[in-house]
Amino acid sequence: MRSYQNEKASQLLLRFHRRKPIVQKSRYELWRGIANLLGFGVHERLRVAWIVFYYTAGKENAGQTAKHFSISRKTFHKWFKRFKDSKYNVKSLADQSKAPRHKRNWEVTLIQEERIRRLRNRYPYYGKKKLKVLYEKGYSEWISTWKIERVIRRYKLYPDKRKQEKTARKRARARQKPRKRITQLVKEGSPCFLFQLDTIVIYWNNLKRYILTAVDHVSKLGYARMYKNKSSRSAADFLYRLRYLVDQPIENLQTDNGSEFAWEFERAMVKLGIQR
Repeated sequence: MRSYQNEKASQLLLRFHRRKPIVQKSRYELWRGIANLLGFGVHERLRVAWIVFYYTAGKENAGQTAKHFSISRKTFHKWFKRFKDSKYNVKSLADQSKAPRHKRNWEVTLIQEERIRRLRNRYPYYGKKKLKVLYEKGYSEWISTWKIERVIRRYKLYPDKRKQEKTARKRARARQKPRKRITQLVKEGSPCFLFQLDTIVIYWNNLKRYILTAVDHVSKLGYARMYKNKSSRSAADFLYRLRYLVDQPIENLQTDNGSEFAWEFERAMVKLGIQR
């Protein structure tokens, strides 16, 4: 009687705790899953696809695999060998670092470093070429301007540190927001596609005046207006007047890095939907 009850209880337990059978994934699915976990990029995932195709639809034919993915057999064999040598480790299909194995070391000796620092502190406004001449005369030893520049950069031996910090901040901002170059623009043959702006300074009867000019790249339409100063507000006013004159959208502007083409001028460009 007790054995019958135990059997009944085990059947009830199996009924309530039943789970689906575990289906083992194929090694190709595992490779793709590992690539997802490693956060592979497009090119890295494509290499995994090469290997999977080679073992499945490619029937272990390297030529057929290379032809299917439009790559050279040499490229496929390179990555396949790397994958096989790593004992089928998917991580081996990731992009390899392109950094040089032997990096250049600091080549300035302590004595040279101290001498350069001493000279720079004595002549803070001298450049690296003048310091090179003084160094070679004073210590009878040849030294490159590059070594002098590296020591100046390392210890920030600049005459005006505030000015140098300001310049460094400007360069950092410029790197974050790179300027669009005119060589990158595909020029179209339609009017008002590209206007080229510039500022001319003239002196007349002991007065200094600024003439802002604009020329259309295609139609050669020209417009100019004189201002008492070259502030960004004057440049913005000039841009609004130019837009009113042509009476149609202006797509692109080409300017130099003048201070007048900043601040309010940039706001006016955004408002009018113009690229610089």
